[in-house]
Amino acid sequence: MTLADIIDARAVLANVKAQNKKQLLQELSQVMAGLVAVDHRLVYETLLRREKLGSTGLGQGLAIPHGRLATISRVYGLFARLATPIAFDSPDHEPVDLVFVLLAPDHQGADHLTALARISRLLREPSTLAKLRGTDTAEGLYAILTEPAAKQSAA
Repeated sequence: MTLADIIDARAVLANVKAQNKKQLLQELSQVMAGLVAVDHRLVYETLLRREKLGSTGLGQGLAIPHGRLATISRVYGLFARLATPIAFDSPDHEPVDLVFVLLAPDHQGADHLTALARISRLLREPSTLAKLRGTDTAEGLYAILTEPAAKQSAA
């Protein structure tokens, strides 16, 4: 499974404006709901339920809100680069500016964990973070996220 299997160009957002975590999750839930053809409230409630277990902020300005839905058939992702970083209850107390939302079917626990690990690995690479933060277009962000793994590690 590659990131190109999880995310498509329509699921990459540049310059997202949100004042806080709740507003961000609501906005991203709206977009994700259109991609997975479910009600946006179900997506939002799924992400919020996971956040109540503990923040999905990882540190270094990254967050990976995620959850499982019974009504989808495969893993879906959405990436957002925020216009202004927001507080996200991250362990390092740094605000978040890069967010990758991940939704997986209830019955595909292994795929969910594989996708989380792949995203986390990619977004922990300092060179990848620098590229994502230095790119202003959704097309550019998508290209960075989906470039072959060998090229990412060589960069």
